[in-house]
Amino acid sequence: MQLSSASQLARAEKHDTLSALFLDSFTTRCSVGLPQAGMQGTAMKNKRTIGPLLIMVCLLILPAWPQADTGAGQVPVVRKTEPPNWWINYTPDLTLLLTGENLGGIHVESATAGATVLGSEASANGHYLFLHLRLSLDLRPGNVSLRLLSSAGCTEVSLPLWARADPHGHFEGFSRDDVIYLIMPDRFADGDPSNDRPAGSNGVYDRSQPKAYHGGDLRGVREHLGYLHDLGVTAIWLTPVWKNTDSDYHGYHVVDFYALDDHMGSMQEYQALVADAHKLGMKVLIDYVVNHTGPHHPWANDPPTPTWLHGTQAHHLEPSYNFSGLVDPHASPREYLNTLDGWFAGKLPDLNPDDPELATYLAQNAMWWTEIAQLDAFRLDTFPYSSRQFWSGWHARLHEVYPQINDVGEVSDPDSSITAFFEGGRKQFDGIDTGLSTVFDFPLCNALRDVIIRGDSIQKIVTVLQHDELYPNPETLVTFLGNHDNRRFMGEKDSNPAKLKAAFSLLLTMRGIPQIYSGDEIAMPGGDDPDNRHDFPGGFPGDQHNAFTAAGRIPEQEDVFAYMKSLLALRKSHPALRMGKQWHIGWNDTYYAFLRELPEEKLLVIYNNAPKTLELNIPVDNTRLETAHRLDAVFGNTAAQLVTGNVHVSMPAQTLAVFSVR
Repeated sequence: MQLSSASQLARAEKHDTLSALFLDSFTTRCSVGLPQAGMQGTAMKNKRTIGPLLIMVCLLILPAWPQADTGAGQVPVVRKTEPPNWWINYTPDLTLLLTGENLGGIHVESATAGATVLGSEASANGHYLFLHLRLSLDLRPGNVSLRLLSSAGCTEVSLPLWARADPHGHFEGFSRDDVIYLIMPDRFADGDPSNDRPAGSNGVYDRSQPKAYHGGDLRGVREHLGYLHDLGVTAIWLTPVWKNTDSDYHGYHVVDFYALDDHMGSMQEYQALVADAHKLGMKVLIDYVVNHTGPHHPWANDPPTPTWLHGTQAHHLEPSYNFSGLVDPHASPREYLNTLDGWFAGKLPDLNPDDPELATYLAQNAMWWTEIAQLDAFRLDTFPYSSRQFWSGWHARLHEVYPQINDVGEVSDPDSSITAFFEGGRKQFDGIDTGLSTVFDFPLCNALRDVIIRGDSIQKIVTVLQHDELYPNPETLVTFLGNHDNRRFMGEKDSNPAKLKAAFSLLLTMRGIPQIYSGDEIAMPGGDDPDNRHDFPGGFPGDQHNAFTAAGRIPEQEDVFAYMKSLLALRKSHPALRMGKQWHIGWNDTYYAFLRELPEEKLLVIYNNAPKTLELNIPVDNTRLETAHRLDAVFGNTAAQLVTGNVHVSMPAQTLAVFSVR
């Protein structure tokens, strides 16, 4: 029906009056509900543009809001948004986790063209809201404005969208060309004493206490990158630098997955550390923890979903550290349930990554850290304690954005049949490929210690290598002599610097990607945790010696350091030691001879583990050496000759020699 001009004018005036009255009321209520300063002005500015549409939306929606839900009828309050920002041309879909109050029974809309709200779900108590967005490829850097509307008012949430840095040459992972150096930042170097006692921290700073903060930080690591580069390190693995509480100096009790610990420094410092490492040709690995949180994480008593955690603080399974049930196709759940669902150390809230929302949260979190810090790879903590289904999906999401990035998983077990099970690259009996690039070679670590420190038969090392057929890619296993969880190599009974040098000589010439624990290159002593986590000498105010410099190292430290440096230089200058196929040539209880072979280079490596010089005659018939006619020494103070089908060599006690094969 057509209206007369007078009727149209009257209705328009009435509409404008209602609009003005409604928007005045809306602006007042919206500004009351906003935690961000300055949003009231934003609402006033948008009056004319959103008026008619907002009236229609609110009149249709407000009566239908369920007033019985917790938080309904109250102004939404948002205290935290995770992730705190995102990037354009990154992932089209994004799920935000909003934390606050009164988030149940609300309606969410986007005021930004190109950012579409796909849906949302609130926790039963209204403390959390999962908000699903789709981001258009047409979006430009800026802020996505989201409005959370209830019958009592409105809260605006702003999500910054940033432009990505040029990804060319980044995110390529570690490789067989690399040597990884493990650093616990709190125990490495104190570059910024002003954050030793940060405001609001309840952690104890006291270098005399082995489980307190000692002051090491990201700036301290950054200031000593030159030392690592001079040694021959090409990648650094930092134990977690996420926010912790109390005196969790080690970083494994996270309370905020999107924040750096106040003792570590700022995000700018982290970014500068990575950038400086890249300038030196060094990569940076993030230590990533998904199995658990710290006991003081807000989720411990207030999880976002009913299935976010396995159990509660009052009622949960005790932990099991046995992986045999996980790799057994005949196992019943009772044989592995405590491994997957138990609370680590009996107190760390166990995350359930099979919860769909948590799985998305963790995948996005991994992408966020990779992008914001331009990281190169991951070290995955306590890998078997999270489900294989989760890891498969986590890797798939990560590789959609970073196809070349890789990782190494911690599977702390001396049995190759167990560690090999968790390496990705093929489906296991459960039909799942976890996508994990490689694992730490714990079996070889144990064998090296048993053989070199305790004098066990060389057969232990050979047996580990004979199990390489269990792995899809044994040549990329990350090999090591020790880490921050074990007694130091020098802390073992009957160990000494000569044995440490012998162990490093094998580690850096055998197959695999070697990892060095900070301080082992200067023969640092240390017993069980926390005695294995002494401060690096010279990294802290008042230290008597500065082992970061040749002048500051005592003779024993300098001897091991110089030997390590020569081994790393040898590995760098000979591709066969990094990339070559490893072949057995001969062994018995006290010696091992092996070949590292590439088409363009062959190197014979001989190690004598006996406490005396050995005169060796090693047969080469029916080996990869049977056509060789000359051996030229490239490392070690000995010579070798090929005589009537044998390698003849005089090998000093517990030493290694390398020969170029002609």
